[in-house]
Parts: sequence; structure tokens; C-alpha cells
Amino acid sequence: MVNIQIVTDSTAHFTNPQLVQQYGITVVPNTIRIAGKTYKEGVDLSAEDAMRLSAHEQAVPAVISPSEAEFGVVYRQLAEVCDAIISIHPSRKIFPSWDQARAAAIQIAGQCEVVVIDSQTLSAGQAMLVRVAARAVESETNLEDVVRKVRGAVDRVYSVFYVDVINSLLQHEVMSRSHVILGAMLGMKPFLTIEDGELRPIEKVRTRSQALERLVEFVTEFTDIEDVVILQNKAYAGDQTRMLQDRLAIEFPERHFPYALYGPSLAALIGIEAMGIVLLESEMEFLDDDF
Repeated sequence: MVNIQIVTDSTAHFTNPQLVQQYGITVVPNTIRIAGKTYKEGVDLSAEDAMRLSAHEQAVPAVISPSEAEFGVVYRQLAEVCDAIISIHPSRKIFPSWDQARAAAIQIAGQCEVVVIDSQTLSAGQAMLVRVAARAVESETNLEDVVRKVRGAVDRVYSVFYVDVINSLLQHEVMSRSHVILGAMLGMKPFLTIEDGELRPIEKVRTRSQALERLVEFVTEFTDIEDVVILQNKAYAGDQTRMLQDRLAIEFPERHFPYALYGPSLAALIGIEAMGIVLLESEMEFLDDDF
């Protein structure tokens, strides 16, 4: 069996950190800048610490993706003990990790085969694809089949986010200044999705109760869910999350909907006052949808 190692970066937000150790996944950390200080995401800055520090700053956190040199060091080390590497990163339209990783992979082309995959998503969705890769490494016998499994899962990841404070969307040009100003005047809050690798506004709501109903409607569009998580801005279940879980329990009585505090990489894009759902549709359901 081919020895395949999996690499990702800390934009991937694992709701169960033990999966990283369980599957021997290498996570290359982003650098996060908050209030003029820099931290290594997941190393000396936790998601909870990032939220706490960001709460006192008007400027949203800045994310600095790993460099080509940093990926190169990781790839060379792994190349000494494996036959191939699969490296999974956030959408290249959002962060430059894929480009940096791709450049590093070219540098060691003669030493080890490195397949760099654009997840076309980020955060929990990216982590779900990493887990797909880890399970495929255990079940498949060659690199091509593992890559096929991961690439096939990319189109099955869906994300929606409700954003309560929209400063970060303006800073990252997710929304135009005119739309931000108009939305503020009308008391409208945006709903975002990730489509074709880009974070895009899809609609607006006026109240949090409307936002919760829209999140429920999003999930009920799927009949067979392989993986799902509620992302929130607290380490504990807040009132909105409990209400959302209660509503989802009515629609999906046999399913548990876990929650997790989202990380600083996502907070840099949507701010620290947001909530969302990320899910991975099951492979069979996705194939049925194509017919």
C-alpha cells in the first residue's frame, strides 16, 4: 500500500482536534495579526483567545497564509518518510495558501509526488475534506483513488453564514460600501454562502429569528447529510444555537447537530458576530441529485 501523508493549513477548522493526531495530519499554521501582534493560529492563539482579543479591536484580524518556504520545509520532511503527499487548502480565491503550496510542490517534484487540492471552501468545510482524504487513505490502495475521492467531495460541501456586524465584509470587499451603508440604514443583515470558491452575499434578513429560520431552511434542502456542524462565535452553546438545534431536531429527529467556535481565519472574513452551518452531503445523495 502506498504511504500517503496529508497536509493542510490552520484555515481548516477541526471540530474534533483529535482527528489531527488520529490520522497523523500535518497542519501548517497561518499567522494571525491582531492589534499589531502576530500569532501562530492553533499554536499560540486559540479560537477562543482570538475572539477575546478581537472583541476589543475595530480592525478585524489579518490572516497571513504560510509561505512557499514554509510549505517546502514540511514537504521535504515528509518526503523522507512517505511515497506521496495530498495537500488540501482553502479556496485560492479567498486565501493564497494553494498558490504557495503549489509552488513548494513544484520545487520537490523529483523527490515526492505532491497533489495540491483547492478545497473551494474554508474552515469546517476544508476540515471535512481533510477527513475524507484521511479515510480514503485507509480504504484505497493508490494515490489516484484517494485524490478522486477528495476531488469528488469538493462539490458536496455547502456553507451559509449569517453576519450580524458587517465591518469585516466591507474590509474584505465581500460587500460594496453602498450595500453596507444601505443595509445598515434598513437594519438588514446579510446571509453569505461560498460559491465557486468565493464568499458571496445571497440575501438579507432583518431579525435573528428570521436568520435562524433561514438556516433551518438551508439544512432541510438536504435529505442525506454525511457531516454537519453549526459554527458560532462562542465556545459554549448560546441561546441562538440552542434554538437552532431545537428547530433542526424537529426536522431531523435522528440526527445530532454539533456546534463549534469558529477560528480566527474565518473571523477575519465574517467578523466575530456571526453564525453559520457547514455540511457535507453524502456521496450517494449527491449522485442521485445528478440524475
